Amino acid sequence: MAITRRSLAAGLAAACALSGAAAPLPGRASSVDGFKAVAFDGFPIIDPRPVATLAEQFFPGRGADLINSWRTRQFEYCWLRTLSGRYADFHDVTRDALVFAAKSLSLELSTSAQGRLVNAYLELSAWPDVRPALQALKTAGIRMTFLSNLTAEMLDAAIGNSALDGFFEAPLSTDRVRAYKPDPRAYGMALTAFDCTREEILFVASAGWDVAGAKWFGYPTFWLNRTELPSEELGVTPDAQGRSMSDVATFVLGSAT
Repeated sequence: MAITRRSLAAGLAAACALSGAAAPLPGRASSVDGFKAVAFDGFPIIDPRPVATLAEQFFPGRGADLINSWRTRQFEYCWLRTLSGRYADFHDVTRDALVFAAKSLSLELSTSAQGRLVNAYLELSAWPDVRPALQALKTAGIRMTFLSNLTAEMLDAAIGNSALDGFFEAPLSTDRVRAYKPDPRAYGMALTAFDCTREEILFVASAGWDVAGAKWFGYPTFWLNRTELPSEELGVTPDAQGRSMSDVATFVLGSAT
């Protein structure tokens, strides 16, 4: 029997039911005969939790505070640098945000701790549910890449650390256009890379603000909301959402049925 997207979707849905995985919420059907490509933000694929674990090791009882302040300042620096035309790559932004966050919390950040925390982004690997979903998408002929604020070095490292070579095309780091998401220049990279229309590319976001940016650009959007956060108050909803990569694959493979 020939393998089709319909049969792959049915098989994946059955596997999800057996494993207890959540099914994706209903979403608007694609306006084309299925998606041809998927552009992933970094963190639907890459598990960032080891960074938080390391922060807690350096600052017992204060790690969560540091991570929250650090993450907020990362985004603020990315957006401020894009708006002002003073781009610096995510490695430098991450370092500067960490230094500020530590100072703001009166934490003594040694040079060694700073280096290990920043370089932890080169040691990350994929979430456990990633490989089966990527394999299902690849088997169905779906093209895939990262479209991320992370540097290409960080993205390539995660692929290597997770033995995911062969699934993704060259990563689309915002370093290419020197503008962070949600700038339209960042989202536009996928149009050129895939040579597809907006409607043929599904963007998979890990954050609500990224859902909004991608939707405003014109992409169908899936929110991989692993921690069940509320939607941002931006007047935008994703075409579908779920809690696991199997939900993403089920939505993509079912788009042509």
